[in-house]
Amino acid sequence: MGKIIAVANQKGGVGKTTTAINLAAALGVLERKVLLVDADPQANATSGVGIDPKNVKTSIYECIVNEIEPKDIVLETGTPNLDLLPAHIDLVGAEIEMISMPSREKMMRAALNKIKDDYDFIIIDCSPSLGLITVNALSAADSVIIPVQCEYFALEGLGKLLNTIKIVQSRLNPDLSIEGLLLTMYDIRLRLSNQVVEEVKTHFQQMVFDTIIQRNTKLGEAPSHGETIIMHDASSKGAINYLNLAREILQKNDLTQINESEKIIDVEEE
Repeated sequence: MGKIIAVANQKGGVGKTTTAINLAAALGVLERKVLLVDADPQANATSGVGIDPKNVKTSIYECIVNEIEPKDIVLETGTPNLDLLPAHIDLVGAEIEMISMPSREKMMRAALNKIKDDYDFIIIDCSPSLGLITVNALSAADSVIIPVQCEYFALEGLGKLLNTIKIVQSRLNPDLSIEGLLLTMYDIRLRLSNQVVEEVKTHFQQMVFDTIIQRNTKLGEAPSHGETIIMHDASSKGAINYLNLAREILQKNDLTQINESEKIIDVEEE
């Protein structure tokens, strides 16, 4: 049975979709069968793996609202072992349509449970909000990754997100855990980046991933080509960072054993 991991932060611009796409791709390259679920009406995860949202006729919206079988909607991507459950702009209206539905917070869980056994990991890219769709994702997930950018307002709103997770744990999904906080957009040259890393690790300690995602031009370029960073430039800092994150998650879940010497790969500055 696969593990469902939501990537969530109501704050925009923290590298959430970038993380969902490239973590899913890295796990695929490491020979795990992965499903990327785009639960954001902006459909950036869909376009980020090379599928034009304008050509998507049925999406996760239909799975949630109309209870269409998700296996009939899943699309293959150009990345090895990576499938996509796409999003569409129609997802904007899903929250309104779901208000009167019984168990409205658990519609995504019901949909994903139908295909959970087909994958090793299901990665959900959540929208930058704490609305009903995000609550659905947290209700469906086994754990959540919280991207935190290495910038001045890094901890702003984080308390609100953690409070939402606690509410979901107490009322909807007692098995939900925090997979980890992921530091993103790290620039080794900036004192501020180093201060944020130190502050987050001091506050959250073991909850913070050892892997840090560095600022990398290739990470920004890849979505414009409709490619994951692995397919765009496998030797880039971004690709190596996300492969290290994937290995760390596998090790954390006792799915592989790696040596410390294998975990850190030196990359020349670009």
